[in-house]
Amino acid sequence: MAGVNKVIIVGNLGNDPELRTFPNGEQVANLSVATSDRWQDKQSGEWREVTEWHRIVLYRRLAEIAGQYLRKGSKVYIEGKIRTRKWQDQNGQDRYSTEIHADTMQMLDSRNDSSNLQANLQDNLQANLQAKSNKPNAYAEAKASGITKTPPPPPSDFDDGMPF
Repeated sequence: MAGVNKVIIVGNLGNDPELRTFPNGEQVANLSVATSDRWQDKQSGEWREVTEWHRIVLYRRLAEIAGQYLRKGSKVYIEGKIRTRKWQDQNGQDRYSTEIHADTMQMLDSRNDSSNLQANLQDNLQANLQAKSNKPNAYAEAKASGITKTPPPPPSDFDDGMPF
């Protein structure tokens, strides 16, 4: 049986996304996302908190969206897989980085910081409403044409074979 490699994180960006574009046009974004656990110490009664930082890698369209709309402090939902990559530092020493390669990213902020996003959504909404208001709805069209929809009468000799 195959194993499961699935990660879900909800947290806040520690920095603006780092966006790179490769010669073939594909984009990659690196995010640093913080998650925090909070609990009450049973012995002292004090509240404790520990913050964990996660390296997130987004590709293609997700990278483009992240670069366009996410900023330091943005709250995001990330779903993906854990990947460890090996690389060499300046001294030739092998180093390892554990990252989350995201399959899904959802922006969770409701703040007005994403004013560009909200402006675009508002423009699209206005355009859609305007387009729809110029067209009569299907009911109005049917009524104007004299089409009525009445159900057909049930057959007089209907027997479904049920004993009750």
